[in-house]
Amino acid sequence: MPEARTSRRSGLIGLIGLFGLCFSGSGAAAQTAVPTAEAAPRWSFAIHGGAGVIERANLSPEQDAAYRAALRKALEAGGKVLDGGGSALDAVQAAIEIMEDDPLFNAGRGAVFTAAGKNELDAAVMNGADLTAGSVAGLTTTRHPIAAARAVMEQSPHVMLIGQGADAFAASVGLEQVPPSFFFTERRWQGLVKLLNDQHQPIPDRPEGAPPPPAQGMAANDPSAPPLNERKFGTVGAVALDSQGHLAAGTSTGGTNGKRWGRVGDVPVIGAGTYASNRDGCAVSATGDGEYYIRASVARDICGRTATGSAIQPAAQAEVADAEQLGGKGGVVALDLQGRPAFAMSTSGMYRGEIHPGEPARVAIYADEQPR
Repeated sequence: MPEARTSRRSGLIGLIGLFGLCFSGSGAAAQTAVPTAEAAPRWSFAIHGGAGVIERANLSPEQDAAYRAALRKALEAGGKVLDGGGSALDAVQAAIEIMEDDPLFNAGRGAVFTAAGKNELDAAVMNGADLTAGSVAGLTTTRHPIAAARAVMEQSPHVMLIGQGADAFAASVGLEQVPPSFFFTERRWQGLVKLLNDQHQPIPDRPEGAPPPPAQGMAANDPSAPPLNERKFGTVGAVALDSQGHLAAGTSTGGTNGKRWGRVGDVPVIGAGTYASNRDGCAVSATGDGEYYIRASVARDICGRTATGSAIQPAAQAEVADAEQLGGKGGVVALDLQGRPAFAMSTSGMYRGEIHPGEPARVAIYADEQPR
């Protein structure tokens, strides 16, 4: 019964801090009675920058270093918000906006192109305190899709807006608008050209306003740029617990390279790619094969597992495994009400990291390493 579950969860929150937790072999939490109702929860913050086939042999030392530096920059931005007493929502938005402006990531300015040669951007955000949520899909002129998703949540009666209407709404509430060429990057354009050539499909005209092609090949003088044959599920996301004990999650993406027919993946689907609930003790941002993550309702089901007693890491791993059984690979970053992050993936890597009070940001790329 929801009321009973809320009561039990509220009781647990009041005992965070010196209220020890131990775990059985099944991952269920068992309580040890040392109640301290006065202790405020420590803030916690974690992000991802996409999962996929990320092998050490495919990333140059310069690319490896560039991704790690970009992850730290986003983590530090979110951590600064939380350390100053800011909300989980503000931290999520601050970090994701930085990644949306970084061409290394497939979101915002680093977005891949559709088969028609356009950038179509999706994003979602959710407030765990009251289960409000907002999402957008198919944006083409709003600089920060994550800001548009939050505006839908806070300044409209709706949850999801799409296409030209979503851009018009974003403009109406004062969010920065840019020409579509703002999102153009040569590396992503050449990735589209290669894909369409391999598929024997026509190449669209170079977008209006895009810079001319480089004279000596593609970004040959930029060893830190993403590899042309990068095979990953490009998405960025963040999960946060603030000092008031509230959770939030947000996700932003450019979708899949060469997508057609207005395709939309899991990111803006609340419960699939993005979900947060204080009541369930869980916040999740996912990155993966969107069609399968929608079918598996990955983000919501992770929170359903924590609500019934599972620890966050096994809950995340179980749902990523469920999606893989359907045929979809990817990963998630998740956070519980004690500020414990979880990273789970069915791929060889996921750009990811975490930060906590008084500690430096820790990041990782490959599946066999821990954030450091």
